[in-house]
Amino acid sequence: MYASRMDNLPPYLFARIDEMKAEQLRKGVDIIDLGVGDPDLPTPPHIVAALCRAAQDPENHHYPSYAGMPLYRSAVAGWYRKRFGVTLDAGKEVLALMGSKDGIAHIAEAFVNPGDYVLAPSPGYPVYRTGTLFAEGRVHEMPLLRENNFVPVLDDIPAKVAKAAKLMFVNYPNNPTAAVAPDGFYKEVVDFARGHGIVVVSDNAYSEIAYDGYRAPSFLETPGAMEVGIEVHSLSKTYNMTGWRIGMAVGNAEVLAGLGRVKTNVDSGVFNAVQHAAVTALTGPQDCVKQACATYQERRDVLISGLRGLGFDVPSPKATFYVWLPVSDCMAFSARLLNEAGIVATPGVGFGSSGEGYVRFAITRPVGRIQEAIERMRRMKR
Repeated sequence: MYASRMDNLPPYLFARIDEMKAEQLRKGVDIIDLGVGDPDLPTPPHIVAALCRAAQDPENHHYPSYAGMPLYRSAVAGWYRKRFGVTLDAGKEVLALMGSKDGIAHIAEAFVNPGDYVLAPSPGYPVYRTGTLFAEGRVHEMPLLRENNFVPVLDDIPAKVAKAAKLMFVNYPNNPTAAVAPDGFYKEVVDFARGHGIVVVSDNAYSEIAYDGYRAPSFLETPGAMEVGIEVHSLSKTYNMTGWRIGMAVGNAEVLAGLGRVKTNVDSGVFNAVQHAAVTALTGPQDCVKQACATYQERRDVLISGLRGLGFDVPSPKATFYVWLPVSDCMAFSARLLNEAGIVATPGVGFGSSGEGYVRFAITRPVGRIQEAIERMRRMKR
């Protein structure tokens, strides 16, 4: 019944986790869900109010622009200039997305022919792989290992793979490892991409979720980056808008034109009222972002302290709302957490083969629930 390409697609990791969680809920288990990275904090009220106003305007009830409203694209360009010092032409170098996943899932269709390679981090966001498979490309995993600070070693990519590669995904602050890009890494990426004619896609969705004074850079700040690639970003994590489906792709105009051409054939753009609300988010006060980071930092500290108290060797992340915990067997440990303690965590191998030996916790639950999870793990450990 299904097309043969479906045979190559693994079950979407988070959908499977939802099934396992639902099974435990049916048994009456009190679940503490630290699995999926969906903020529990509400969208700030001034953004919700902007949506309500815009939704009442009949002018916003028509088909939206495929590329995004000029007002929204200008707001994105202004935000990038203010936040990263990156200058963008809002008309050619900004494209509206239905969340960053939208751009990640479709970019390979514009640039990858059957058999071409896509370089993707492992562990990494699963859509890097699935988007490649839909385009009938081949994934070459770039291992993110603790001994390399969870940064790929570009020199380890085989020459024949680099020659046949069309895209490279990079993602810092990183999901799932929570690593940040070291100084000089993006220059290495730009040089590698130039040398092999590769389009770089930087996934920077977590740049604003940062702690201890850390400020994540944009790939596009690096000299030459605009010549070789784009960056996808999202309002989902920054403003607690995961369900709103609004994001952006910015950077090289030719690359964006290719992505935009695919999107004009598969969707009809982002609801204008949501774009108006996004303009309010990007141009309005940013106190809400600072408050969210303070909340996540408190949760991070509680979880890290608790895990270390249980004897785990776990680093404290500078960014994202994830904690990447080393364990002996990620699938077995995740199953024990769920079945014995009612805790949902994501097995690292679901993000790629190099994720084996880790589980990911998302600090998207209140401090009290995180403390309860630690106590359950303490009882389980016995």
